[in-house]
Amino acid sequence: MWGETLRSFFEIALELTVLFVFISFAISALQGFIPYEKIEKLISGRNKAWGAAAAIVFAFITPFCSCSTIPVVVNMLKKKMPFGIVMIFLFASPVLDPTILTIMGVVLGWKVTLIYTVVTVFLSITVGIILEALGFEKYVKNVMMSGYSEEEKKFSLKGAMKETLQLMRSVYPYLILGAAVGALIHGLVPTEWISGFFGRDHWWLIPIAAIIGVPLYIRLSSMIPISQILILKGMALGPVMAMMISSAGASLPEVVLLKSIFKKELVFIFVLSVISMSTVSGFIFYLV
Repeated sequence: MWGETLRSFFEIALELTVLFVFISFAISALQGFIPYEKIEKLISGRNKAWGAAAAIVFAFITPFCSCSTIPVVVNMLKKKMPFGIVMIFLFASPVLDPTILTIMGVVLGWKVTLIYTVVTVFLSITVGIILEALGFEKYVKNVMMSGYSEEEKKFSLKGAMKETLQLMRSVYPYLILGAAVGALIHGLVPTEWISGFFGRDHWWLIPIAAIIGVPLYIRLSSMIPISQILILKGMALGPVMAMMISSAGASLPEVVLLKSIFKKELVFIFVLSVISMSTVSGFIFYLV
């Protein structure tokens, strides 16, 4: 049993390592061609549709986890960017990462990844616009930002390699952690137990999974190999995706950081919004 677990771990870890290095390097090299200044102008503009689209693009090309998104959010608020657009970025950035989405496509399938991306984009835009319409901007604290600087990126293979190594240090440990947990589940947890308790079409499993995901603080990069094993073991796709989105979209460290820039009412609404988005996403996968 332990031999099977170790074999599974090395297979998963090797696959993820090859994918991560290749995809990270390619995306880092291509970022030199991205017009960041034009995207920022669109985010700051009066056209909400273009601003929302630009926020999604910006979220997609910035490989941040939920915590490292906060300094960027503070910078956007400092520049007086529209509140709704900033919230769209806050919701979308941790769950839309080109490297992780590509790995997700290879591991979980491109159909799952496409549905995940479309649903995440739609819900991020919808919730961001609703929060602005309801006037939640008044719950933003007047804070100053330090320690964050924007750098203009230029095409450079050397720079791409340097950025890939930086990503390896920050993200790769979570991939390996996910591979280890996935291997343990694969080798030690009986298939009959997972499929029996979590493989049934019980709708209430989805909101429970979404709520459980928040305090776990499992990054999306860790959840992908874990989700793959859970699905192979027979766990229903709806609860898996709900837990994946909630664990990536909100975490206890992020909530603590958000309390420094948001009043408690907005922090509560943010967590509730992430859980709601995760639950709705889970139901969509449940129906599909």
